[in-house]
Amino acid sequence: MSTKDFIEKDFYKVLGVPKDATEAEIKKAYRKLAREFHPDANKGNAKAEERFKEISEANDVLGDPKKRKEYDEARALFGNGGFRPGPGAGGGSFNFDLGDLFGGQAGGQQAGGFGGGLGDVFGGLFNRGGAGTTRTQPRRGQDIESEVTLSFTEAIEGATVPLRMSSQAPCKACSGTGDKNGTPRVCPTCVGTGQVARGSGGGFSLTDPCPDCKGRGLIAEEPCEICKGSGRAKSSRTMQVRIPAGVSDGQRIRLRGKGAPGERGGPAGDLYVVVHVGAHPVFGRRDDNLTVTVPVTFAEAALGGEVRVPTLGGPPVTLKLPPGTPNGRTMRARGKGAVRKDGSRGDLLVTVEVSVPKDVSGKARDALEAYREATADDDPRAELFQAAKGA
Repeated sequence: MSTKDFIEKDFYKVLGVPKDATEAEIKKAYRKLAREFHPDANKGNAKAEERFKEISEANDVLGDPKKRKEYDEARALFGNGGFRPGPGAGGGSFNFDLGDLFGGQAGGQQAGGFGGGLGDVFGGLFNRGGAGTTRTQPRRGQDIESEVTLSFTEAIEGATVPLRMSSQAPCKACSGTGDKNGTPRVCPTCVGTGQVARGSGGGFSLTDPCPDCKGRGLIAEEPCEICKGSGRAKSSRTMQVRIPAGVSDGQRIRLRGKGAPGERGGPAGDLYVVVHVGAHPVFGRRDDNLTVTVPVTFAEAALGGEVRVPTLGGPPVTLKLPPGTPNGRTMRARGKGAVRKDGSRGDLLVTVEVSVPKDVSGKARDALEAYREATADDDPRAELFQAAKGA
């Protein structure tokens, strides 16, 4: 996030909470909005995805007490995007450079006697040191995306799977320095910060990655032959990843800190795993519920009875069919479905399918003939024709 974004974005407005909101209120607001705009619940909706990113960005700042304090202090200092001098600062307008204010080189008039002191105050806020510093900054590792295919049962019950991943990691040949001898020099352009200031008008100065060191803050005297001076090289590794129970086909899982390693002590990136789920020959799925179609005889459907129904990975359950059960009726076996996020289970939805025998002979045929004669006056299509005439 740039300095300008940090100051100008109203994260309280993004989450819809007042500036004096408690941590609990912020967490509650974030969870509500995250559920509403999560990409998994809004597939193909670019606006919802962008809104989800804004919500996550706001929560990253306001959900961290330290970052929130720094954000509030910066907003109070700059107001609506402009510096407001306090009493005694004198009349008229003055220009200043954010590079000076947050640890850059002295380049403008020091107004109000602040000097370089604010560089120390806000150094941690924008990952910059005090004025004149040559300390290089940690860099977060890249995010990685991978895919895994699970069986239907593994998706319902959860599974631990091996994932082989390739990513950029600190070069082993030069220990991540980019220099063949391991002794890079601090970039003279950005003085090791990895960023340079550019004017944007109105006295402000925004930052861009340094073009000479590509944002690393270091320049190799003798570039490493393996990483060509970047300090990063391709690395492959195999990880055992736990996929939680109840995942669905196409779901994208985020594993924090399991991505590419950081640089110079920076945190690792995140790993995103896209899950693909195979079909099952018996069971289907509808949200947190499993589905199954169970054949029953005509006698069972007409007279009622008890039928045994298979479950996924457990013993069968027995369901009672009421007399006169129609074909296609769905019944529910509670707690025999997929695992929910809270650990509870959905239900097994059992659809009845009346099985009609292909060949009928002997006593069965005689019984059906007698049944047909006994019900000759009952026309199941009478209402159908009446409705057709009245339409």
